[in-house]
Amino acid sequence: MPVINRVAEFHSDIAAWRQQLHANPELLYDVDETAAFVADKLRSFGVDEVVTGIGRTGVVGLIRGTGTSDKVVGLRADMDALPITERTGKPYASTRDGKMHACGHDGHTAMLLGAARYLAETRSFDGTVAVIFQPAEEGGAGARAMVEDGLMERFGISEVFGMHNMPGIALGHFAMRTGGIMAGTDEFIIDVTGHGGHAAMPHLAIDPVVVSAHIVTGLQTLVSRNLDPIRQAVVSVTTINAGTAHNVIARTAKLTGTVRTLDEAVRTQMEEGMQRLVPQLAKAFGAEAHVTYRRGYPVTVNAPAQTEFSAEVAREVAGEDRVNADVEPTMGGEDFAYMLNARPGAYIFIGNGDSADLHTDTYDFNDEAIPFGVSYWVRIAERALAAQ
Repeated sequence: MPVINRVAEFHSDIAAWRQQLHANPELLYDVDETAAFVADKLRSFGVDEVVTGIGRTGVVGLIRGTGTSDKVVGLRADMDALPITERTGKPYASTRDGKMHACGHDGHTAMLLGAARYLAETRSFDGTVAVIFQPAEEGGAGARAMVEDGLMERFGISEVFGMHNMPGIALGHFAMRTGGIMAGTDEFIIDVTGHGGHAAMPHLAIDPVVVSAHIVTGLQTLVSRNLDPIRQAVVSVTTINAGTAHNVIARTAKLTGTVRTLDEAVRTQMEEGMQRLVPQLAKAFGAEAHVTYRRGYPVTVNAPAQTEFSAEVAREVAGEDRVNADVEPTMGGEDFAYMLNARPGAYIFIGNGDSADLHTDTYDFNDEAIPFGVSYWVRIAERALAAQ
């Protein structure tokens, strides 16, 4: 079953909503205008119940079908933008300096609004659809805030589905995989303490810069010589700060970076390995080093049954040859992981075509993807809540 005709009929309306959201981006939890826009639209569609303030500024709309089933399926979109100054030159470009929808959350929100409109009109399902509009995906863990605020229990959600646009995947195509599809996103800080001195007399000092250089090299062995080659991880040192003068050996140095993994066992292995390796490397030079390891978003793990189901639905919408059900995972992170930890579900990618990359100042969501995304959401709801 291809793109839904009725969805195609109000494609231009959804694109207009998307462009309005794009022109008025908001960051993290401060999405009050966006949340109000969403809530007003849901009420205008005749959604049965609209609840605001979930996870601070999240919005949930409940659409009840015509049957008697008490099953509830959740569909989630993110609402927040990024602290980037836009350079697209589009007529609907951001009107707010230093804020931009550079990841397509405007498109995600608009597509889910379009699905809510259709589902509220037709109600061709038995059960309840919960449309979830989440704040603070970009570093604020808004999904966790909504889960901790009782999202799943309060609305009785049994399964939850997410979708994200992806540049480089062709328009009208979908991609997903069972298991880890996006990485756990951890951060680390390494404080190295040596002994300062004159740069011309290094034998009288313990140089934390040299120690740091060995730590950077040594950290790579956590992947290359400690991790099973079949498994995956990334360890990147992204900043090194030490010293204030060209002729002075500093006393301290600070390194920061990120660790990306695709399953929790590897994540633990990387953390434990870093805590073991770094102090010993520093000790070998007579220095000291302390690791602060901060776990960020968990691995985004798709449940097998829901992933197979989402692939079947995507094939109905796009066609057999336009769905990749075993896409390579990405080392980017996604806080939808918190919802998938709370309930089984699946997270998929929808093609944005040959666009600029995510998180760049020239990126824009492709409005031609809207009918495919809305149709996917509708069919997920109708199929998951099919009358028995």
